[in-house]
Amino acid sequence: MTCKDCGKDIGHDEHKASLESLGIELCERHSRLIKKIILNNNTPLEAIHLFYALKEAGAHPMLEWWDGKKSVDIAISRVKLNIEIDKDYNMITHEQAISDLEEAMHSFKNGFTTIRIPHLAVKYYLKDTVQNILGIIDGLKANIKAI
Repeated sequence: MTCKDCGKDIGHDEHKASLESLGIELCERHSRLIKKIILNNNTPLEAIHLFYALKEAGAHPMLEWWDGKKSVDIAISRVKLNIEIDKDYNMITHEQAISDLEEAMHSFKNGFTTIRIPHLAVKYYLKDTVQNILGIIDGLKANIKAI
């Protein structure tokens, strides 16, 4: 058993505690760091799961990246892609829809593409979600000069 972040061997107790609290195999140090990120940014667990799945797929994601206006759940800076996990997908109001659209417009004006992914897609279809994001990354690489 190894930490998904640093590759360090972890014991049974660390493994069990990390899986129970976060759903990801992490050493004690990285479990603490991720829990602090969740607490400080209200990061959904699905964003953590997607972050590590994208990292494992070689996408080089960044967790809770500051875009100059707000913190983005996950960013792939090489192709200027921001990913937001939508926790309240079923409960969206027209005010939230307009707010989301305005945020997407500001990101786009700064050269970034923002996608919103329902948390259920990550929770139940993680592999498919990762494959689709990798496809988006490939499409963005083909259309812009990667940093």
